Amino acid sequence: MTPKQLLIPDGKLTKRENGKANRLDPQDRAFHDWYRFVLSFPPHLVRDYCEDFGLNEQHTLLDPFCGTGTTLVEARLRGISAHGVEANPFAHFASLVKTDWRICPNELVASAKQIANEALACLAQQGIDDQKPFPGEIATQSQRTLSAEEFKLLLTDSISPVPLHKALVLLECIEKRQRLPVYKHQLLALAKALVFKISNLHFGPEIGVGKAKIDSPVISTWLSEVEKMAEDLRRMVDSNSAVSEIYLGDARRVNEYLQPNSIDAVITSPPYPNEKDYTRITRLESVLLGFISNKADLRNLKNGLVRSNTRNVYKDDDDDRWVAEFPAIQTVAETIEQRRIELGKTSGFEKLYGRVARLYFGGMARHLAALRSVLRPGAQLAYVVGDQASYLRVMIRTGQLLAEIAQSLGYELVRIDLFRTRLSTTTKEQLREEVVILRWRG
Repeated sequence: MTPKQLLIPDGKLTKRENGKANRLDPQDRAFHDWYRFVLSFPPHLVRDYCEDFGLNEQHTLLDPFCGTGTTLVEARLRGISAHGVEANPFAHFASLVKTDWRICPNELVASAKQIANEALACLAQQGIDDQKPFPGEIATQSQRTLSAEEFKLLLTDSISPVPLHKALVLLECIEKRQRLPVYKHQLLALAKALVFKISNLHFGPEIGVGKAKIDSPVISTWLSEVEKMAEDLRRMVDSNSAVSEIYLGDARRVNEYLQPNSIDAVITSPPYPNEKDYTRITRLESVLLGFISNKADLRNLKNGLVRSNTRNVYKDDDDDRWVAEFPAIQTVAETIEQRRIELGKTSGFEKLYGRVARLYFGGMARHLAALRSVLRPGAQLAYVVGDQASYLRVMIRTGQLLAEIAQSLGYELVRIDLFRTRLSTTTKEQLREEVVILRWRG
């Protein structure tokens, strides 16, 4: 199915179409695979809508929930200037690095090999061979580890003591060269290696902790990621004039970062209203690389996010006022609360379910309201969102409700495309992931 095929109410994808819809195609791995959220939407979806919207080098594209930069990388590949807004400091960092192709690949690898040799020598002095499982415990006086406060931020057993020690030794060697142009790329390579090879984390697609690895190669794994980056850079002749600007900020305040009347199109995937704490996905790398160090840092991060789960709801939140006059949203929230009472659910988180639904759609309304001033007349928008039934099996038709909010704020609803379907783990129903297509007339 392509964006130009209108969705009929009972429209369905074939099993093959559905299975391929959210996968990263092998030909798309360059740049995108430097670091990628497991829950990211695929580059081919961005390409489809760039083509559908007729975007070219004369246009400026925005992703206000840019995550780790899928839209921004794809725009750069097509020679389209793009802006991104992201509240998660690590994801913001990843987007910055993935759109920076100005560095010399040979310098990147040469510097990395020097760092690797230094780290290997340091480990050898401690009797550790990175390529062989370390049989014992590292002497306390030489062992690198995290503070108790930092450990509290991680999923329990995210990473074992020996791999953690080796990763921190490597990080120390990388940071000695932080003035080099290649420094940030080497850090991102470490983040990728940490999460997907060195740690005990696994994704299915939810993040979890698998069987503990007593040891794992760290230096060679990191060096392999650096070399993949260099190979992508060697193949790319970055001759286009496209500009990528990424702002660390709150999508609900997008008008504070961008010039008025400056955006031709939006392609984005905001969070969905469910119980996914999206900050957990990047917690390990955020802590190890110093983007968050304590609970105050984590709270500041969560404060900049649309309230999509009970873990980032605070007493003073008032985005729900933006949807106080929307009967459909009030009905969803009231149905969730009624179901909670009927089932006798009394935990603090369960009592917040109805409020989260109101805050989520209120936050999206606030975002869409702020967005209006930065859009040019005729701007086209694509929002990838999904139905949810996380809250006591009450169905939330996210796309339909978001479309209703957008129309109330002056946007034209062009259509709603079906992206894919997925099986709800709670209701066993097929949930729809849709692309809400809007136009701003100005």
